[in-house]
Amino acid sequence: MGESKAKANGIDRESLISRHNVLIEGLDPEHVLTVGNGDFAYSLDLTGMQTFPDFHDQSAAWNEAMRHANGNPVDAFVAAPTVNTATMSNWAWHEMPNPENYVLDDAMTEYQTARGTVSYPDRYAFTAEGQVAEGFEAGAWLHANPHRLDLGRIGLVLRESVSSDPVTDPARITDGTQSLDLWAGVVASSFTFSEHTVTVETVASPDTDTVAFRVASPLLADGRLAIGFSFPYGSEGFLDTGDWFSVERHTSELEIVENGRATITRKLDNSTYVEEIRFDSGTLREVAAHRFELTTPADSILLTVQFAPDRSRLAAVGSFADIMESSRASWRDFWESGAAIELVAEDDHRAFELERRVVLSQYLTKVNSSGLLPPQETGLITNSWHGKFHLEMHFWHAAHFAGWGRSDLMERSLPWYLSILDMARQTAARQGYPGARWPKQVGPDGRESPSEIGSLLIWQQPHILYMLELAWGAGTPVHRTQLLERFATLVDDTATFMGAFVEERDGLFHLGPPVMPAQEYYDARTSEDPTFELAYWWWGLEIAQRWRERTGAARRNDWTDVQHRLATPCVRDGRYQAIATPPYLRRDDHPSLLAALGVVPPTPLIDPETMFATLQDVLQNWDWSTAFGWDYPVMAMTAARLGHGELAVDVLTREAVKNRFTEIGHNPQLGSLLPVYLPSNGALLAAISFMATAGPDATPLFPDDWNVRAEGFIPWPF
Repeated sequence: MGESKAKANGIDRESLISRHNVLIEGLDPEHVLTVGNGDFAYSLDLTGMQTFPDFHDQSAAWNEAMRHANGNPVDAFVAAPTVNTATMSNWAWHEMPNPENYVLDDAMTEYQTARGTVSYPDRYAFTAEGQVAEGFEAGAWLHANPHRLDLGRIGLVLRESVSSDPVTDPARITDGTQSLDLWAGVVASSFTFSEHTVTVETVASPDTDTVAFRVASPLLADGRLAIGFSFPYGSEGFLDTGDWFSVERHTSELEIVENGRATITRKLDNSTYVEEIRFDSGTLREVAAHRFELTTPADSILLTVQFAPDRSRLAAVGSFADIMESSRASWRDFWESGAAIELVAEDDHRAFELERRVVLSQYLTKVNSSGLLPPQETGLITNSWHGKFHLEMHFWHAAHFAGWGRSDLMERSLPWYLSILDMARQTAARQGYPGARWPKQVGPDGRESPSEIGSLLIWQQPHILYMLELAWGAGTPVHRTQLLERFATLVDDTATFMGAFVEERDGLFHLGPPVMPAQEYYDARTSEDPTFELAYWWWGLEIAQRWRERTGAARRNDWTDVQHRLATPCVRDGRYQAIATPPYLRRDDHPSLLAALGVVPPTPLIDPETMFATLQDVLQNWDWSTAFGWDYPVMAMTAARLGHGELAVDVLTREAVKNRFTEIGHNPQLGSLLPVYLPSNGALLAAISFMATAGPDATPLFPDDWNVRAEGFIPWPF
């Protein structure tokens, strides 16, 4: 068990962060950097803008991989991933017309339970040819709508001559290099085109939906370089951020407000927004439907582009220099706040690599996962699952902020649960339960997306309780009082459902069918008592009991009874099984049973020795090609909870197809289907923050021969 060897003056944070600045040399469709603030993000290619979208067409890359794999998704998953370039905001959503007036009741299936018939919205399926299965039309529409909307591309327009067509082949540029200054949040790009150098600086505002650029090249003045703006229609595609072909289904109206300032008003069905463009010189004109170009007689241009739902919400954002300075100040404040950790080992390359992953993951989760909504799995970078967020992943996206002493960033998205509390109550009531049942896959309106898996998951239910408990642990006395005043009713409703959901049988309480474990490969109609969910149920009820005591109320006797008589997880051959019914344990997908002691603190349901035997069995016998990126931090937390720091580092750095972190810090999972996976980044940070205080007397728990310096971490519940 290694101990922290911190110097009296603490960690040199700027040095720590800056040694992991990103440097990209040459073209790669996987390499997409992002600037943003948690609620808005702009992703860019090697040029510093969105110049070559076809080269980064994620959907096309996935289709091509499927073609080469003869339609076999498993083979397509291992293809080199491609990442879209897009511009996204948490308010930017679109919904297709609904002429059939589909509602959630149209996608329901009845399940028989111990309490009688219960309906779940699971009617979502496609044929082998990719068509909506007959009778599942409502589920398909509801699953795809609403969807996140790409606000539009801002890219360079390169021409060999003033009158020639724009260059679309990125191979026409040479000497491309790009760097991300993590301490400042600034991307600097440089390349050569037609024997001239082009340089671009890209930065996002920390406060508004604004991206700013400084572009310099002699090609600007001679007319061979312009700035292009283009806009898509919304897309129901699984991956697409926009439909760039249905030009007749939306409008883009340009207005020159004054010299150096213009707006483009966008209308797509019931969605509208405005883009304000400010520039220090030049002329902006429409060149085709939904396409505009900005040209200048100068050899450089300063440009700011702001997006807003309507004109009334456009902010005074200042100049490029103002945005640059505010970005530098904001990122400096971020890095200097909360916790930091240095990992040094002379003869162990894993220390530097793990430190790199940790630093880049902090940047990525700040940009993508610290907003007012729970983030989608690919953040604000590209679309996955139509851009909707998965509440069972919210814990991995955000819980780490509390452990790193930045609970305020986690707490920004928690009030969203209050906004859909009535809907969660209606869901519980429809299924015959009191309290509130939280959905799995949703958009900002909170309406559940039909899914044969998602609607039957339950491990998202205690997440809001755990995150609130982490916020409590990190809060001041005044802030704790505010948390109680704001969330006590939500806590009570969440736990009320949990206390009622269990089935009493043979003197015990069970988590009975239909239930889908976090390891999603079981039959929900027959599965019972999943190991992780049992422990999490006990812990969630315990949190709710503590919150009652904090408000001056007594513990609820019915919850206490459930805790005391909750079924213990199934054990076979001295090891925990995933569920208590056949097939008991599959050795693929998520080894989530390990989360029952690690992610979840000690409970009366879990024996540490049995869990350690289970961990060893998983490490020796699991099909690691099927595990996901957040599974490795889960195993690390279990190992650390059991006092094994060396083992925790082993699993965090294990070589596996889904445990690879790119130069940018992305953790691709399924080729171009899921080329960015923020739950992995967040889970890594959760594990590291846990390990930072898991040793004796809250010291770091890492290999003995590592020199670990840690400061500012908030201990997790033990």
